[in-house]
Amino acid sequence: MKVFENIISNIWVQRAFWSVVLILFSLLIYHIIARFLNSKEKNNSKILSSKKNKTFIRMLKSITGYTLSIFTVLVILQIYGVNVTSMLAGVGIASIVIGFALQDAMKDIFRGFEIISDGYYEIGDVIKYGDNVGQVQSIGLRTTKIQDINTMNIVSIANRNIDQVEIVSGYIYIPIPLPYEVKTDKADSVINEIIKKLEKHENITSAVYQGITDLTSSSRNHQIYITCDPMNQLQARRDALRIIIETLEQNKITIPHDQLDIHSKKS
Repeated sequence: MKVFENIISNIWVQRAFWSVVLILFSLLIYHIIARFLNSKEKNNSKILSSKKNKTFIRMLKSITGYTLSIFTVLVILQIYGVNVTSMLAGVGIASIVIGFALQDAMKDIFRGFEIISDGYYEIGDVIKYGDNVGQVQSIGLRTTKIQDINTMNIVSIANRNIDQVEIVSGYIYIPIPLPYEVKTDKADSVINEIIKKLEKHENITSAVYQGITDLTSSSRNHQIYITCDPMNQLQARRDALRIIIETLEQNKITIPHDQLDIHSKKS
């Protein structure tokens, strides 16, 4: 019994106990807030189901996690006898040093707020960063996470790099080179046939013929564009190209290619 009392009265045991209680309390608070925000994110109302609100809610969860973590660490330091007030008072000098060390982190955080406030992109948008194209899964204080549509891997993008991010539209422009031997009326008729087939395809929302766009040495180039879900862009393009080739073959039209004529000179 005496040993148990000595353990309880030990200052380090007390500090460890209250530290654990504080951590569990912080986790409980975060769980309650996160659960509330998740319920709002899943709400089917017109306002709260919008992509922008989902993005804002997930950013708010990230901010809540950072805030509770900082608060918990400061209180634990106070429990262990660290004068947090004096420490914070000296932050003015230390912040200069820390500021240089955390320049990129601060840029990420500020840009994270810019992404939300200015609507650079939102959760659900398809964006391109370097060689990666994917759908935005989450926007945090420091990073944006996307799921690459080619590999299905999760790719993290530092928020400070938003200037290098492109939003992928659902438009795909496809040139159709036809030989000069095919009369214009015939070409228009075949391309309109292609358009009708494209519009019926499940991965393609619409198809539009834009007319002749170029005259090359071997072909007259016609151009169409299709619209689709950006997430299905690669498959939609493959399907469109197949439909184009099959239709040209059915109409006995061969896609022209550059030819090299070689002349031999006899001595």
